[in-house]
Amino acid sequence: MKHALVRPISDQFDRAIVRFSADRPPHVERARAQHAAYVTSLQALGLEAHWLPSSTSPDGCFVEDQAVVVGRTALITRSGHPARRGEADEVASALAQTHRVVRMEDPATLDGGDVLRLGNTLFVGVSERTSTLGVSFLAATFRPLGFQVKEVAVKDALHLKCHATALDEQTVLLAPSMVSPSSFPGMQIVEVSAAEAYAANVVTVGKRALVAAGYPGVVDSLTSRGFQVTVLEVDEFARADGSLTCLSVLW
Repeated sequence: MKHALVRPISDQFDRAIVRFSADRPPHVERARAQHAAYVTSLQALGLEAHWLPSSTSPDGCFVEDQAVVVGRTALITRSGHPARRGEADEVASALAQTHRVVRMEDPATLDGGDVLRLGNTLFVGVSERTSTLGVSFLAATFRPLGFQVKEVAVKDALHLKCHATALDEQTVLLAPSMVSPSSFPGMQIVEVSAAEAYAANVVTVGKRALVAAGYPGVVDSLTSRGFQVTVLEVDEFARADGSLTCLSVLW
């Protein structure tokens, strides 16, 4: 990976869609400071940041949900939440400069946060935002390119990648209290405790990783596996059901 597509924090971020009420709404300016640190950390990983225009959508910064990029093909998704569907057009325009763009069609729905790539397999969460029709559309897009697609049942979480992310092509960092390890046959599983399930969402480039602050068990686990870890404050995004991977599209 060499590139990261990111988007500024909306002035309306304190009105972001949430499944359950947090202790308070997200704080816009604090979220902007955390986002700036995130983008700086992506650049420190060697990624070039590409900025989308600011969005009026409260959730616009969570660009991962709007696209699934594999090689030179970008599938522009159809968000499972109707209020977010307007975010896709500018993501599509940006990716069309470097990728072949495919647009998902009604009635299929899929959020990019439900798609976890491990080697040549795309594990896709069937969740409240991603339908079986969405999985089928994704499969029709990427199977001809040599990728397998496997469904994963997601319960009690917004997206699959909330609690499962890739450490390499054969290894999943996983909170088994949220996602069954049996969903990833043949893969190595690095388990995260229930108390640190939020931190199962990490960004990795090679042997470097970005990890949410406040989860020392995950930091120790990755460090013991040879990762150089950067810890980032992301609590304002957690208040909006967001995690580290949500904030960028990488390729």
